[in-house]
Amino acid sequence: MSIRTTTHLNFRGTARAALDFYRSVFGGRTVVVTYRDAGAVQVESDADQVMWGEVVGDNGFHVMAYDVPAQLPWGQGENPFFVSVRGDDAEEISALWGRLAEGSVVVRPLEPAQWAPLYGMLTDRFGVTWVLDVTAAYNG
Repeated sequence: MSIRTTTHLNFRGTARAALDFYRSVFGGRTVVVTYRDAGAVQVESDADQVMWGEVVGDNGFHVMAYDVPAQLPWGQGENPFFVSVRGDDAEEISALWGRLAEGSVVVRPLEPAQWAPLYGMLTDRFGVTWVLDVTAAYNG
């Protein structure tokens, strides 16, 4: 069993440009899933924005990003990142969630999601927002 942590950056409409820029700096490959790709369009203006994206380099560089949907509050520099904890083992991720959730505010419960066997988000007692999920292959 193993987990990985990754910085998950939050943008409003510029996630794709940011990911392209980071790829040009660090190298690697970019994967982008839009709200339209995922069938998760709630506001039409968000349809082609990034619901989930990442740059992964052979040199070890890894960053994730998304465009905060229009219906959620967002201000540049406010809550600019999440810490993403990803693993392949649902039992391990659930155990980490249980310990991390003590004294936290659950933003989204750890449960199955359209894109992952388990996905949840919480803000811990220190004000850090964490996203935990069990990885699943993307076949887009």
